[in-house]
Amino acid sequence: MRLFTRLALLSTMLLPLPALAQESNSTVGVLDAAKVPGVMARAVDGFIRPGYRHFTDQATAMQGAMQSLCSAPSPQTPDGAHKAFGDVVEAWSRIEIVRVGPAIEDNRFERILFFPDRKGTGLKQVQAALAKLDPSVTSVETLKGKSVAMQGLGALEFVLFGTGSETLTTTEGHYRCQYGTAIAANLQRLGAELSAAWDAPDGVAAAWKTPGPNNPLYRDEAEAAKELLGVLVHAAETIRDQRIEQFYKGDPKKALPRQAIYWRSGNTFRSITANIEGLRDLLDTSGMVDLLAEGNRSVVSSTDFVARSLSRVSADIKPDVAAVIEDPAQIAKLDFLLLNSRDLILRLNNDLGGGIGLAAGFSFSDGD
Repeated sequence: MRLFTRLALLSTMLLPLPALAQESNSTVGVLDAAKVPGVMARAVDGFIRPGYRHFTDQATAMQGAMQSLCSAPSPQTPDGAHKAFGDVVEAWSRIEIVRVGPAIEDNRFERILFFPDRKGTGLKQVQAALAKLDPSVTSVETLKGKSVAMQGLGALEFVLFGTGSETLTTTEGHYRCQYGTAIAANLQRLGAELSAAWDAPDGVAAAWKTPGPNNPLYRDEAEAAKELLGVLVHAAETIRDQRIEQFYKGDPKKALPRQAIYWRSGNTFRSITANIEGLRDLLDTSGMVDLLAEGNRSVVSSTDFVARSLSRVSADIKPDVAAVIEDPAQIAKLDFLLLNSRDLILRLNNDLGGGIGLAAGFSFSDGD
C-alpha cells in the first residue's frame, strides 16, 4: 500500500509536466562565435559578480548576528543567528554553482563549504575544537590557517545547531559563540576575496569577456562557451549526485537523512532550491539562448521548464529530512527530483551543448 501511494503521488505530480524526462530531439548547431563575448560578459556582470557581493553581504550580516548573540545570550537571541545562517546558506547556494576560477584557488570553495564529509573528519575536528578551549579558533587570523573543514558553513552549522548548541543561550556558551563569530568573519573574508578577484579589471572577468589567442584561459570563443556551459552541467550533476543522492537514491529504507547537506539546521531543501534557482538565473542572465540558431532556441525554454519544476517541488519539501523520509507524499517529491534532475543534466549536456555547436553527448564535467 505504501509503494502504491508513492507511485500514485508521483504520477499525479508528473501529469502537468509532460515535457519532462523525454528524449532529446535537438540537432547539432554551429557556434556563433561573435556572440560569445557578450554572453560571457552578461554571465560575469549579471550573475557572478552580484552573486559574490550578495554572499559577502550575508556573511557580514551573519558576523553581526553572531556578535549580538555573544554579547547578550538569552533563550531568544539565537533566533537572529539562526535566521542569518539560513540567509547566508541561501546566498552561497545560488553562487556556489560557479565552481571555477577564484573559487577553487587556495581551496576557497572547501573553506566555505566542506561537503560531503564522507568520513566525518571535519565533524570530528569541529567537535574537538569545541571540546577544549582553543583561542586560535576564536580569531579569523588564526582560524584561516586551520583545516578547511573547521572554517566554513558546515562548522558554523554545528556551532549553531549541533550537540551542545543550547549553551549559546547562556554565558556558558561564550567560547562556542566566539568560534562561530570567527567562522562568520572568515566567510566574510572569503566572500570579499572572491568579489575582489572578479572585480579586478585585468583579472578573471577580463579573461571571460575577451576570449582569443592572447587570452591565458580561453584561446577562442568555443573554449569560453564550453566553460560557461560546463558550469551549468556540473551544477546540475552536483544537485543530483551530491545533494539528492547523497542521502536518498530511491529507496526510503536505505535513506540516510543525516548525510543530507544542512540537515541539522533544516536548510537542506532551501539550499537545493537555491542551487536550482542559481542555475536558472545564470542560464537566463547570460543570454545563452543567443548562441542557438533561431529554430533551436526552444532548447533553453524547455530546459528552464524542467529546472523551474524541480525548484517548485524542492521548495515544497519539508525542512526536516528525517520526517520527509517517513512521509509517502514527501518521498514522492524526492522521487520527482531524482527523475527530473537527470533530465536536466541531459538537456544541458546534450541539447544545449549540441545546439551551440558541441557534439551531443559531450561530457563537460569530465573536461573532455
